[in-house]
Order: sequence, then structure tokens, then C-alpha cells
Amino acid sequence: MSRPRLTRRIFFQPGITRFIPKGHKSIHEEILTYDEIETIRLKDLENLEQNKAAKQMKISQPTFSRLLDSARKKIANAIINGQTIKIQGGNFKMVQPTGRGLGLGRGVGAGRGAGRGTGGRGRMGGFAAGPGGECICPKCGARVKHQVGVPCYQQKCPNCGSPMTRG
Repeated sequence: MSRPRLTRRIFFQPGITRFIPKGHKSIHEEILTYDEIETIRLKDLENLEQNKAAKQMKISQPTFSRLLDSARKKIANAIINGQTIKIQGGNFKMVQPTGRGLGLGRGVGAGRGAGRGTGGRGRMGGFAAGPGGECICPKCGARVKHQVGVPCYQQKCPNCGSPMTRG
């Protein structure tokens, strides 16, 4: 019997979860999991070393490397073959960043000044969808009305128990 997969920690969920080639009706979809997207973000966008990025996600460096390779292959296949990229699923837990370096403009150091935090797009980077809307389960597609003041990722799907995402 194989060992169960550990829950991976991610710090970012994209607001857009499907990329479709323009002018091309793609029958096939390449499914990227949220933990694969997080590896791409940490390594390719944030330029973190693999061992540091793996520690941040609370996984081993070889596991991080396998996720990164898998994500890059899926993205390359979708681009080369004109396939839709869909982001969904994975075994992850959404966590809030902690510690120094949040860029909130408080305290001593090279900040952007009080009140400017993440470039003027709000404290969470500008991805909030406002007070209304829905929370959607990335696994089963269930929809629940968004509760004001409660981030969707903190809500569990009533059908399958997965963390919800903002729709």
C-alpha cells in the first residue's frame, strides 16, 4: 500500500482558471493542479531556489522538482498543440503569507510607503471579487453563495469537502 500524499501549501490561487487558444476550438484540455501552478509561480516567477520553494510548500525538493517538471510539460504540450489549459484540483491547503517582506509599507526599511502595500491593488494583490458572487469547488463544480468577510478558500465544499475558490 502506498503512502498517502501530503497536503501541499499554496499561497496563491489564480483568478483565471482556464486559458483557451484564440480562434481555436480545443477538444482536449491540459489539467494543471493548483500545486503545479504554485511550483511554476515560486520557481519561474519569484525566482526562488527549488529547496527554498519546497520548504515554503512543506514538501521535499525532489517532489517539488517532479511537480515543476509535470507543470512545464503540460504547459508546453498545451501551447505547442493548441490545447486549453484548465487549472483545478490537487491536494493543497491555501495559507496566508506571514513574516517580513509582505511590502505593506510599515516599519523600517525599503517599503512603498504607508497605504500602498502591493502596488495600490488592495492588501491581497487586487484579486478580490467584491462582496457578492459565488464560491466554486474546483473538484466537483458545486457553487455556494459567497459569505462577506469569509474568503472562499476557507470554506469547504458541501458535497466533497474540498476548499472552495472564488468564481
